[in-house]
Amino acid sequence: MEPGEHTALQQPLEQMDLEVREIPPQSRGMYSNRMRSYKQEMGKLETDFKRSRIAYSDEVRNELLGDDGNSSENQLIKLREERAHLLDNTERLERSSRRLEAGYQIAVETEQIGQEMLENLSHDREKIQRARERLRETDANLGKSSRVLTGMLRRSQKRCPFGILLPLAVNQNGESDAWSWQGCDEDVSRT
Repeated sequence: MEPGEHTALQQPLEQMDLEVREIPPQSRGMYSNRMRSYKQEMGKLETDFKRSRIAYSDEVRNELLGDDGNSSENQLIKLREERAHLLDNTERLERSSRRLEAGYQIAVETEQIGQEMLENLSHDREKIQRARERLRETDANLGKSSRVLTGMLRRSQKRCPFGILLPLAVNQNGESDAWSWQGCDEDVSRT
């Protein structure tokens, strides 16, 4: 494996590892396990590739130096086996790269979803805070209204001796009885 190939494959792995570290702890375990398996597979592929490369370079060297310990037919079979092994390793490396890219895409999508959720939660928090403020204002207004009504009731009781009967004189339709208001007004005008 060329030095450039190694860094090209390591960079997405390192980036994904950083992304996994930023995922919330409850989801991180699954992605951490995937990252470990990707790294292990990458290590195996690199080792296999190095072995194949060394074996191939040894055979090429022997061929160039004329070390003909084996028959040419055996060497040809061996070269074909090594070539097949190299092609197999290359395929596995490409599959691993695709899986790494897919894992990276999942991590990016997860991050985007997390951002959207945080924004939604922030908006919901603002709405709840505004609703609480409105409730506080409503509570304060109800308290003021209660004090005003209590004051009005006390004043009406002082002015009209039958003031306590006034609220009872309202019939079920919400209309007041004429006699109770007139009687009370007459009492007020006399005093």
